[in-house]
Amino acid sequence: MSRATPDDPAAETRLVGADRVLAVLAELARHPDGIGLEEMARAVASPKPTVHRALAALRRAGFAAQHGHGRYVLGDEFLRMAFAHHEERPDHVRVTPMLKALCDRHGETVHYAVLDGASVVYRSKLDPPMGAVRLTSVVGGRNPAHCTAVGKVLLAHALPDEDAVRAWVGGRTLERRTERSIGTTGELHAELTRVRERGYACDDQENEPGVNCVAVPAYLTSPTSPSGAISVSGLAYRTPLRALIDDLPAIRAIVSGEDPS
Repeated sequence: MSRATPDDPAAETRLVGADRVLAVLAELARHPDGIGLEEMARAVASPKPTVHRALAALRRAGFAAQHGHGRYVLGDEFLRMAFAHHEERPDHVRVTPMLKALCDRHGETVHYAVLDGASVVYRSKLDPPMGAVRLTSVVGGRNPAHCTAVGKVLLAHALPDEDAVRAWVGGRTLERRTERSIGTTGELHAELTRVRERGYACDDQENEPGVNCVAVPAYLTSPTSPSGAISVSGLAYRTPLRALIDDLPAIRAIVSGEDPS
């Protein structure tokens, strides 16, 4: 989106009508602690009176609220709709028993994610009742696909050869989240080849220091094309990567809807 200052007359034409209201709504979601009117106007590059009208429309719909310090946050009605929709999504309904079984078995955080361009998007996440540690992943959030086990599983299916990998990377520089992250097209191609041969992917502290993962494909809608991937993310000091790999037969059984015993 082209950026402009709130005092720039052209700013009024760059975000108009519903587009401006949606931009304000999206910006609210980035500020769980609230955002002031002036800060919002700068963020969406629109005049304060115009932004105030957009916020007023969102407040009337229950999609925005204003707390005691005058800062704006997402409204309860928007949150109610979002959570209700998420809870009723077919993939969420089908994957929840699998995530619960894996979470109970390993006592670690589990995820279901899908591929979206260069990122994975987390559709579901379940933390253990005890010992949970805050990870960067959140439902609806993103991480670079090449740094995550779920992403590498899905890329291995989507990018079958080196030409496809090169086309996917294009002119981008692969982000190195940690010193262990994949950073070149050649490294990524080699890793995806290994994933296809093994049928699973690992994240050996490549996305977050101290956190490792094992992921397998999930075939919720098709027997041949994965709808997403499921991972178990363990703290390296208490659930070593080797322990997750050794338990892959049970992990695969659970994801397939079978009894792992």
